[in-house]
Parts: sequence; C-alpha cells; structure tokens
Amino acid sequence: MFSGSAHKAFAEEICENLSVPLSGTHLSRFSNDCLQAQLLANCRRRDVYIIQPLVPPTQEHLVELLMMVDAARGASADSITAVIPHYAYARSDKKDKSRISLGGRLVADLLNTAGVTRVLTMNLHAPQVHGFFSCPVDHLTAIGELANHYRGRDLSNHIVVSPDLGNAKQATVFSRLLNLPVAAGSKQRLADDRVVIDSIVGDVDGKKAIVLDDEIATGGSIIELLERLEEFGATGASVATTHGLFTGRAVERLSNHPFIEEVVATNTVPPPKDWPQLVTRSVAPLFADAIRRIHEGRSVSKLFKGVDPTHAPPTPEGLF
Repeated sequence: MFSGSAHKAFAEEICENLSVPLSGTHLSRFSNDCLQAQLLANCRRRDVYIIQPLVPPTQEHLVELLMMVDAARGASADSITAVIPHYAYARSDKKDKSRISLGGRLVADLLNTAGVTRVLTMNLHAPQVHGFFSCPVDHLTAIGELANHYRGRDLSNHIVVSPDLGNAKQATVFSRLLNLPVAAGSKQRLADDRVVIDSIVGDVDGKKAIVLDDEIATGGSIIELLERLEEFGATGASVATTHGLFTGRAVERLSNHPFIEEVVATNTVPPPKDWPQLVTRSVAPLFADAIRRIHEGRSVSKLFKGVDPTHAPPTPEGLF
C-alpha cells in the first residue's frame, strides 16, 4: 500500500482498517522541476495499491500517480491497482464543443500505459467514463454512507433534490433509501462556474430539501438551486455531496448561506481547513473492504447490495 501526497490521511485510514502498514514513498524533483517517485518497499511479485485522488493541484497529483505506477511496474509488481477516490477528469466525458479534448479518456489511457491493471474509484461524474478504461474498474458509491447520516431523524417533511436531471437517477436511489419523494432542477450550464436553473421538477413547497450532488467545486450550481428552491416554497436545505472540493469562494458562499442548515461531504478529498462546521463522513472503511475483496478474489458487487441495484449481484430469481 502506497500513497501519493494528495490525501495521505485517507490512505492511512484505509491501512488502519486493513491492519496493514502504509509503505513509504519518496517524491522528489530534479533541478529542472521534473518529478521523480521512489517506492520504499519491495514490490516484486506483490499486489500493489497506490492511493491518490486527483485533487488540486490536479496535474501535479496525476503525474505523481503515473510516476508511482511506473515505479511499481519497473519493480516487477504482479498487479497495480490505482485507488483514485476522486477521478477529476470524469467531467471531461463528452464532445459537446468543436475540437474539444476528452480528458477523461486520455487520462484513462495514460494510466493504462503507465501500467495500471485495475482502477478503484468512487462516484464517477458520468457512467460512460467507466468505459474509457481498458482495464477492470471497480466503481464504488457513497450513497449508502450519506444516507446513514440522515437515518434516525424525523424526515416527515423532507424531499431529496437533485441539482439537475442528469443526477436524478442517483437522487432517486438516495430517496428510496430514506423513503422520501424526489425532485430535480432543470439546469443549463453556461460555463464551468456558471449555470442557470430555471425551474424545479417536483413539488418542494413547504418542505425541507436534502440536496444531493456528486461533486461540489465552486458551489455555483448549489447556490443557483437554493434560489429556485426558495422561490418554489422550500423552507430550508441540507446539502450532501460525495466529492467536496469547495474551490474558489465555495466555503464562504456555502458556510454563510442562510438557507443552508448543514453541508455533508465524504472524505474522498481533503476537507477544507477553514470550515469546522462541515460534516465529514468517512468512506475509507468502504474502500478498505473493496481492496480486501479485490485482493482475496471475492465479489466487490456485494458492497452495493441494498444501496445500488444497478451494480448489486442478482438475486437467485434474477439469474434467469
């Protein structure tokens, strides 16, 4: 088990759950600013796991990961699993403009070329990104862990809301776990940090919203959604996300917003240091369980039972 510099605390928590040590890594730079990675443990004929979310500075952490993978391959590792809790390039998944790059596919190719034999990740921005990789991909979900945060509360007057129709499927799964109705915003993206939500599909009048999004960067979509929710009669909101990047002015905008009662995020990325009120749910035990199952050759899909019916193993009746 190795970790890059992106989120070492997460790697340490995974190792603690597995009762295995986190092996050392030496990352250095040449005088011309080129990165170099050295793995400080024997990898020969071993199953190697390298933990590195792609978080800002994203390109630095990507190159770190590629260098570490190359080092493991050169050290005769039997298999190399890239554990990427947040795959940032998943947002570059379609050709929606002329002469535009598909970063999600390109980075997947880079990882495969470097020597990755398996990828373990969580909540890709779009399901088609899974198909960009030519190696096996285990795609975890944080829906169950986020739902656990709300269980045991009085949710009689709540509704799950997706910021857009594209995320409505995940919001529907989440709403079923909590036995709540679901609504969605009708969103149009004008730029990376500019969106317009012109209406809400569903009845939110007089209800408290649980807003579910897979990733929050600048918080622009959330702020726009909150304005529409207030216009349509909602009385407050709790915001839940898997990848809480909170870049730019996101912390300032969300932590002081009068309509928001709380913000909940998992620890797939390092939490902001200047936001003690942020509620963080750990998914390190889930990643540890997945790694254990991969290493022992057991089914990872059983982790989705009761959480994500799309990826859960079939029941005996559903085998035929």
